[in-house]
Amino acid sequence: MSPTGSAGQQNATVLVVEDEPAIATAIAQRLSAEGWRVEVARDGLSGVDAANRLRPDVMVLDVMLPGIDGLEVTRRVQAEHPVPILMLTARDDETDMLVGLGVGADDYMTKPFSMRELVARIKVLLRRVDRAAQAASTAPVEPPMAIGDVTIDKAQRRVYRAGDEVHLTPTEFELLVMLATSPKTVLTRERLLAEVWDWADASGTRTVDSHIKALRRKLGADLIRTVHGVGYAFEPPAE
Repeated sequence: MSPTGSAGQQNATVLVVEDEPAIATAIAQRLSAEGWRVEVARDGLSGVDAANRLRPDVMVLDVMLPGIDGLEVTRRVQAEHPVPILMLTARDDETDMLVGLGVGADDYMTKPFSMRELVARIKVLLRRVDRAAQAASTAPVEPPMAIGDVTIDKAQRRVYRAGDEVHLTPTEFELLVMLATSPKTVLTRERLLAEVWDWADASGTRTVDSHIKALRRKLGADLIRTVHGVGYAFEPPAE
C-alpha cells in the first residue's frame, strides 16, 4: 500500500474507540506521529458521543467494548453521520468479520496487528474519502445505471434492487460499481484490491472475499459469480 498522502489526510481527525489502555495509548501515539488529530474514547457510548461531536474522518473501533459493543456503535454512528470505520477484534473469526462489515464497517483487523499496517489501512480509507469527494465535485452528473432490476445511482451513492433501497457501506458501493461497470467480466482479487482499496499487494484477498459475501447477503447471491482461484464477475439479473 502506498504511503502517499493528501492535504486532507494531513489534517485528518481519527477517533479511536478502544477500552484497553495500553492498546489505546499505543494507537493514539502512533497516529499522532502521522500528524493526525487523535481522540480516544474508552467505551461504546462515549464513542458514539465523540463521533457525533467530532465528525471524524476515520474511526478505529474495537468490537468488544463496555456498555455497547462496537457493532452497535457502528450502527448508531453510520445512521447519524456515515464515516469510514476500521474494526479491531481479538478473534480471527469469519462470522465476526461479516457481521462487522454488514453493519457498516469498511475494514477489519485482528489483534495483534502491526502499527505500520494500521497506519497504511487508515491512509487508504482517507485517500478513498478524498477521491470520492473530488469525484463528486468535478464529475458531471451521471444518470443512474440500470442493470436488470438493480439500479446504481453514482451521483447519490444509492443502490436499489427491485425498487427497494439497499444500504451499502462506502466500500461495498465502490466494489459493486467496479464489478457492475464490466458485467460478466471476471475481475481478479488483485485488481479489485488495487482499484477499490488502493492496495498494491495481494495480502488483502480475504478482505475482498468478505466484502463480496456482505454484498451477496444484502443484494442477493445471484448477482456475483465466483471464479475459483481467480476472482469475481457481476451477473446481470433479469428485469
